Amino acid sequence: MRLLIVDGYNVLHATDRYRALIEHDLDAARARLVSDVAAYASGETGAIVVFDGAANPGSTGAAHDIAGITVIFSPYGRDADTVIEDLVVGRRSAGDDIELVTSDAQTQWVALSNAVKRVSSAEFVREMGATESEWLEHNPTGSRKGTLDERVDHATRDALARWARGTPPG
Repeated sequence: MRLLIVDGYNVLHATDRYRALIEHDLDAARARLVSDVAAYASGETGAIVVFDGAANPGSTGAAHDIAGITVIFSPYGRDADTVIEDLVVGRRSAGDDIELVTSDAQTQWVALSNAVKRVSSAEFVREMGATESEWLEHNPTGSRKGTLDERVDHATRDALARWARGTPPG
């Protein structure tokens, strides 16, 4: 299986696409990244986005399915990098073809030592932008209306925000 593993906060802070949104609404920035990854990975690629929940006593590290991908907030006391490193080792051992998106030096070394393709966060955002541009070029209306980012409903955004806080969606 082809699997994309994304270091969530690392990507959010890597480029202006998300950085400007973070300043006003972190929940919206996370939702946008998740929807962008879901659109990018559609088809035969699985995707896991990992956010850091180490400082959140309510974070259990449970995996959540949203928009066809897996979202994980690392459990309290464990950072996202450790979760990502464990995922890389475990999924690579299972034979998955992994592409890791991170600009974190330590996590990059784990990727390299496990023969995993590594893409920097900024490069990945550029790739997603190119994919979005291709979609818009073939969109007869030429608008972004109907993209996954616009279709993520309020309840899904709320669930993502609750998971980030370690509160089960209600």
